[in-house]
Amino acid sequence: MQPVSRWFKKNTEEKSQSQSVNLINGSGTPAAAAAVSRDNSSGTIINQSQTPLAVDLQLEQQQQGLTTFPPPASSTSNSAPGVPLQSAVPLSLNKNTNNSSAHGANSSSTLLSFARNVPPTSASVPDKMLQGVGALTEEPTGRMRSYSSVSSHTDRQIETLPKLKETSDVHEREELFCRKIRQCSVIFDFTDPLSDIQYKEIKKNALQEMLDFLTNNRNVLTEAVYAEMFAMVAANLFRTLPPSTNPIGAEFDPEEDEPTLEASWPHLQLVYQLFLRFLEAGDFQPNLAKKYLDHLFISKLLDLFDSEDPRERDLLKTILHRIYGKFLMLRAFIRKQINHAFYRFIYETGRYNGVGELLEILGSIINGFALPLKEEHKTFLSKVLLPLHKVQSLSVFHPCLAYCVVQFLEKDSTLTQQVVKGLLKFWPRTDSTKEIMFLNELEEILDVIEPAEFQKIMIPLFQQLGRCISCSHFQVF
Repeated sequence: MQPVSRWFKKNTEEKSQSQSVNLINGSGTPAAAAAVSRDNSSGTIINQSQTPLAVDLQLEQQQQGLTTFPPPASSTSNSAPGVPLQSAVPLSLNKNTNNSSAHGANSSSTLLSFARNVPPTSASVPDKMLQGVGALTEEPTGRMRSYSSVSSHTDRQIETLPKLKETSDVHEREELFCRKIRQCSVIFDFTDPLSDIQYKEIKKNALQEMLDFLTNNRNVLTEAVYAEMFAMVAANLFRTLPPSTNPIGAEFDPEEDEPTLEASWPHLQLVYQLFLRFLEAGDFQPNLAKKYLDHLFISKLLDLFDSEDPRERDLLKTILHRIYGKFLMLRAFIRKQINHAFYRFIYETGRYNGVGELLEILGSIINGFALPLKEEHKTFLSKVLLPLHKVQSLSVFHPCLAYCVVQFLEKDSTLTQQVVKGLLKFWPRTDSTKEIMFLNELEEILDVIEPAEFQKIMIPLFQQLGRCISCSHFQVF
């Protein structure tokens, strides 16, 4: 009768033999099959390059239920160094990593093979067994590579193209114009003034050249130019604005406080001017542009009115006014989005940089309202224009606000009672500067008021004037 240890050893070796033979016959290669041989005495599949001492150590570890990794294959052999039970061992990155460090694996390919629980040069394990581990080890590296390629220096390297005026053929000139527009869609980092100086100058010259060419020539705007132009404008203008440097609710004094200027203004200014010239061109066709000038484009454009750079807001004001005049189907949406911007300013944030510019646009829009006024316009007066008098930064945009209110009264005198009562409702109690602005606006209202409407508001009006006369502030009384 055999001893128990010898019987256990023999049965373990027979199981190892059957599992290894099935692996080689099922998914192995001839090279892998040739790399192993059968020991007739023990029935164990071993590597030809292994020494007897290594085989004995391997058998001993198999009996104890341990998994070992072979030393790296020699440079002169293509055989798969082998432990026969590796394909049956569960994939475990932590365990295998510890084992690989214990065996002194130095190369990245060896570590990756150990993470997959196969020898570095083995082709005997099916690919399906490696998909899960491969995703864990290789995908993060791929994502990091793709992120770095977006901001790489080579993506911003642009070349100087031929001059437009030197191209005589119409089709070649159209293609060159489109190439220049696409070239100007490349965005540069102006926070570092020393980076990409050469390419920044190339883009600036291309924008200036297209602006001059569009100003001095006609029949430039073909159908292909529209798509390229709107894509370039969106790439340059639509961006995340930096946080405000002034705290929320603080009053900005244009005479004392310096506005925050946009660092990339040398390019942004030319993009704005080119887009404005594009809209004002004699051969501009709104029917072709409406495919690109949609609600999303308008919303993104209105978001830029919160920029702290007054130069940008001034050009935005002109561009939005041109769009409002040329695209009748967008007028209602533009008014609605302006209302939403004012609602956020009045009832939520208390801070918005473009209130004055939007009120200037609305002043000309109100002047063109048809009579009788729609209920939408009356709601705008009661829900937006009058509550704007209560905000803390009224002094920044009060002249434009007073002009809009007077425009409403000139259109419809029956709104006088509503306007005057609204002013009295929001009349300041402790701020003498705002009180002076209210008195000036009230004076403008009295210039256009009808006698019949004055009778309706004279009692509360004179009561408020009496309180102002008794005020201790010398400018108020």
